[in-house]
Amino acid sequence: MPDTVVQKYGGSSVADIAKLERVADRVTATASQGRQVCVVVSAMGRTTDDLIRLAHQITDSPPRRELDMLLSSGERIAMALLAMAIQKRGLEAISFTGSQSGIITNDRHSGARIIEVRPVRIQDELERNKVVIVAGFQGMSYRREITTLGRGGSDTTAVALAAALGATCEICSDVDGVYTADPRVVPEARRLDSISYDEMQELAEHGAKVLNAQAVEWARRAGIRVYARATHSEGGGTLVGHDASGREACGVATASGLVRLRLNANAAVLGAQLAEAGVSLWRLSDDGAGSIALFSTDDLPDWVGLKRSLQDRFGAELSIRENLAAVSVVGTGLGSANQSASVLSEAARGGTSVLGIDSSPLRITLLVRPEDSAALARSLHSALVERAG
Repeated sequence: MPDTVVQKYGGSSVADIAKLERVADRVTATASQGRQVCVVVSAMGRTTDDLIRLAHQITDSPPRRELDMLLSSGERIAMALLAMAIQKRGLEAISFTGSQSGIITNDRHSGARIIEVRPVRIQDELERNKVVIVAGFQGMSYRREITTLGRGGSDTTAVALAAALGATCEICSDVDGVYTADPRVVPEARRLDSISYDEMQELAEHGAKVLNAQAVEWARRAGIRVYARATHSEGGGTLVGHDASGREACGVATASGLVRLRLNANAAVLGAQLAEAGVSLWRLSDDGAGSIALFSTDDLPDWVGLKRSLQDRFGAELSIRENLAAVSVVGTGLGSANQSASVLSEAARGGTSVLGIDSSPLRITLLVRPEDSAALARSLHSALVERAG
């Protein structure tokens, strides 16, 4: 039986026709090795952002169902064009939407989760020696509604399909693997040869953009080894699997666009309201004086409407602080109080005002002002990650 590979190409890899043609060359070369190839593709370039801007020209709070209908069109454009480019190279190719691919999600719009994959049509076409192109980032709910998976959701599409097909999975992008930090923020960042699911998930959940956190979670549950590789160059790459990076501190992640809520009520009250709105929380806690919630607005296209409804519901009992940033250090040696003290000392040395701290056995996160995040990331990378390496 031929080896099957799922290759995912992000928006920057297919940003224009020239880049899309190069992806077609790469896919064709893989298929010429006798492998069955399923390709998951994102929308071209900034298409998704452009579509969101169009929606916000209509309303500050676009209905999530209609936004899903709008945004899912971006991937359909890319998949059809790539199928055409591959056929031009002499191979048979066919494109499928998420729903045609058998990707079943829950009933949440703009941030759905995959609950099942039924890849019967994909398997049939692969057996006919066709290259199958799948629109990433989207699926169909059990109510037969078009849904989208949130930022980076094409990664999850790829990993879920790889699990269902018994395939290897390659996540292809402009960078040649997972780095110890975003090289645009930390020039000294270095590529990791391997990283564990747990480490990668902590990085992804707290701002690293190379892999989507839901995709890593799916890969861990299914035992799928994921290779993060460059689209347009050979060599390099990072294996995401069971083996840890071997570093006490393996990376630094930054995130912006965070919101912190404080409510003079039990955490269950605030949590219920946010869960009903489909908010993915970074943190929900009760500090004795009230409840605190922290989350990113990246997957909340209707944040303006949600904020208004929360203010109407809770009035003066609720305080909202927007436009916060977070810097997180991740690794296997960060569980001690000494490490937390070291991180706080490093922040103080650079004059950074720490607005909050959160930690897990693999992570220490500092909440800061956006203008302080880049310098703090460089400082923590130098003090902890480079020293650990």
